[in-house]
Amino acid sequence: MATEASFVEFVLEQVALPGRVDARKMFGEYALYVDGKVVALLCDNQLFLKPLAPLRARLARVDEAAPYPGAKPHFRIADELERPAELTALLAEAARLLPEPKPKAKVKADKPEVGAKAKGAAQGRSGTKAPTKAQGRTAASPRAKTRPEACAQARTPAGQKSRRKGSSR
Repeated sequence: MATEASFVEFVLEQVALPGRVDARKMFGEYALYVDGKVVALLCDNQLFLKPLAPLRARLARVDEAAPYPGAKPHFRIADELERPAELTALLAEAARLLPEPKPKAKVKADKPEVGAKAKGAAQGRSGTKAPTKAQGRTAASPRAKTRPEACAQARTPAGQKSRRKGSSR
């Protein structure tokens, strides 16, 4: 059963941290953020607080359960939902205890766009390109200076065994 939007709104109304608390949909359920940190999960219309040791002492009754199959146990919050001041204090304390989120990597501004070459060609601009194998090599190319007669001498005549090392012919 997915969490209903009305339950998310109820939890947000109970928390008196204006501008600091937010809920975002994540994997069909919701994550509760305070100051940009995930402090709780809202799953199956229940609130699951991150299991931090200092918070255990603040809870009157500790009920641990997994918010979804395969998850680590979290503190299931039930009674505190009806006491907004207590819930606000718990969430603010959790945000204070958790480390700051890692900053996202910035995209370099001088990096060309992926389709920049294609855009230039569509606008009539032509870039310099290396010749393809079908076009052949130019005389200025270092590989064009190889002599075909030198290559012909290196070949073994038909019917003779190759003298290369490691050859089993």
